Amino acid sequence: MSQQEWLNQDFYKILGVSSDASAEEIKKAYRKKARKLHPDRNPGDKAAEEELKQVSEAYGVLNNAEQRKQYDAIRAMGAGGARFAAGAGGAGGAGFEDIFGSMFGGQGGNVRFGAGGGPQGAGGPDLEDLLAMFGGGGGGFAGGRSAGFGGGFPGAGHSPHAGGENISARTRLSFRDAALGTEVRLTVEGRTFTTRIPAGVHDGQRIRLRGKGRPGNGGSPAGDLMLTVEVADHPVWSMDGANLRITLPVSFDEAVLGATVEVPLLDGGSVKVKVPAGSRSGSTLRVRGRGLVTAKKTGDLLVTLDIAVPSHVSGKAKKAVHDLREALADEDPRAGLADAAAQ
Repeated sequence: MSQQEWLNQDFYKILGVSSDASAEEIKKAYRKKARKLHPDRNPGDKAAEEELKQVSEAYGVLNNAEQRKQYDAIRAMGAGGARFAAGAGGAGGAGFEDIFGSMFGGQGGNVRFGAGGGPQGAGGPDLEDLLAMFGGGGGGFAGGRSAGFGGGFPGAGHSPHAGGENISARTRLSFRDAALGTEVRLTVEGRTFTTRIPAGVHDGQRIRLRGKGRPGNGGSPAGDLMLTVEVADHPVWSMDGANLRITLPVSFDEAVLGATVEVPLLDGGSVKVKVPAGSRSGSTLRVRGRGLVTAKKTGDLLVTLDIAVPSHVSGKAKKAVHDLREALADEDPRAGLADAAAQ
């Protein structure tokens, strides 16, 4: 979600907390709503699914101290008399990005703002400087920079400063943290900060953290941090896009006669799954809406059957197996295999 869209979203209201709520209060409110709206409790409820996405987006911003500061400043600016339309032009006036674009560079108003700072590309002022002009947080003109609209902006008689460089880093997550989302504490080039990792990240995925790269010269925007995520293997679970996969052992009689069995869920619960009579090892059953819950979609649970063969049998069980062999003597599971192999 862009900062332009932040003007039209009340993340505090979505989470049901006050604007001065503590980080712990925000976390508790998110967990409470996430449990209430989880697909396990609302199977097939599209409204609950959509609300859960909004709750996750709100938490992603308010749980990040830096993004929350920017969000509060932008909302305060929008509520303090400087009104911006949701898009460029139109009856509602110039757009948020168009206004700043025309002020800083005059390139048709198409300056874009990243989540971590000022206009993308070299030479733009940082977000706190922009907000300070409208009474918002930051006050970035202090400390050696000229007050007002001069002092380093393109067109004011000064050359633009070079933006900071992007840098790369890696972090390793457990499978559960990667699947459900988590917070990680990173130390990069001597700076330590906390960031939110969204649910459903995959091994090798890269996440751009805007404004977390090297500082720019002369107060220009910092570069970005390109974070590569490594996800540890899990002995039971694996990801397939937004779907979760699990291999379920079933007994011989369950596969032959059919059965209803319980399958564990990643969040600690379980779901009942019907194994059809005559199921084969390797066949996959789909349980809709029980996979990963991400900002974009909710995946399914894919259950692959693995028929467990007893390591030893004796007594009545052994006699029953012999009787079964005799009863199925006319059936050849390898019929046609030699001909197919010779082709």
